[in-house]
Amino acid sequence: MRWVITGANRGIGLELVRQLADRGDAVEALARATSPALSELVARAPDRVRAITCDITTDASVRAAVAAIGSVAVDVVVNNAGVMGKMQSLHDLDLEDVVRTFDVNALGAIRVTRALLPLLLRADTRRVVSITSGMGSIEDNTHGGAYGYRMSKAALNMANRSMSVDLAHQRVTCVVMNPGWVQTEMGGEGAPTPVAESASRMIGIIDELTLAQSGTFLDYRGGTIKY
Repeated sequence: MRWVITGANRGIGLELVRQLADRGDAVEALARATSPALSELVARAPDRVRAITCDITTDASVRAAVAAIGSVAVDVVVNNAGVMGKMQSLHDLDLEDVVRTFDVNALGAIRVTRALLPLLLRADTRRVVSITSGMGSIEDNTHGGAYGYRMSKAALNMANRSMSVDLAHQRVTCVVMNPGWVQTEMGGEGAPTPVAESASRMIGIIDELTLAQSGTFLDYRGGTIKY
């Protein structure tokens, strides 16, 4: 299988690349800039891992990354790149930061998925997985705050639902997945879930996805979350 993973230079994205390469899959690892850890994976498995520069906030960069991938069939796209943004209350909200967070977390996934669609349609698998958060659940928001992050993830969830409808006739399975509270730079050291566990569980779920699940909001442990 061939995967395209954004935000692949650290955290969850990097761990997905590592585990997929270790089992023999091909991975196009997209990131704004490489990292020593990603470069090490490329050096260790140059026949399976390729690092490609991609800024998901610009159409030109996304198109260039897709051109670098070439005309190969892509089985799975993982829209993993994301930012937390400033954790502010309503009264001190930096709206420019909200717009930037929205651009990365919501619009970035649309740019990447749209550009990669021709390559997805070359494969039989045809899966799009966008990494979201429980903080993007409207029903589960009982604490408020975190406007930019919550709004951007809720928008990503809605984009996924629309894509699942629009691409159903082409048999593309589109889901959003909550990776849990993970021990990454974004999640912090106090997070309960090791990144290796989150990545491993998500890979297992993605491997078994069916078209009937398209449009759903999934948890990394296999459950379904309410929008």
